[in-house]
Amino acid sequence: VQLQASGGGLAQAGGSLRLACAASGRTFSNYAMAWFRQGPGKEREFVAAISWGGSSTYYVDSVKNRFTISRDNAKNTVYLQMSSLKPEDTAVYYCAARLGNSATSASSYHYWGQGTLVTVSS
Repeated sequence: VQLQASGGGLAQAGGSLRLACAASGRTFSNYAMAWFRQGPGKEREFVAAISWGGSSTYYVDSVKNRFTISRDNAKNTVYLQMSSLKPEDTAVYYCAARLGNSATSASSYHYWGQGTLVTVSS
């Protein structure tokens, strides 16, 4: 499956952005999806995941109640709605896909998008 992330940009602290990741090539609804991020000088970290049907979601503690992951299987797209943004959310955000159940480790995901940069100014 090919993944194309979009929606990054510059936001002020407290603002919002919505990322999208469009998938093509395989049956999207068979894949659990996730967002990871990599900040300057940091390792890639898990942000959020959603099950193939969308009924289960998972978040890293630092984004709970601020970020929402969702998916539209009819549009082959997964979203990350980010609100109450903080400067520490600045990172390149990557979407990822894996067959089967959701996971929080990057090594569990087989397919990756190219990343989209989110910059949050204070």
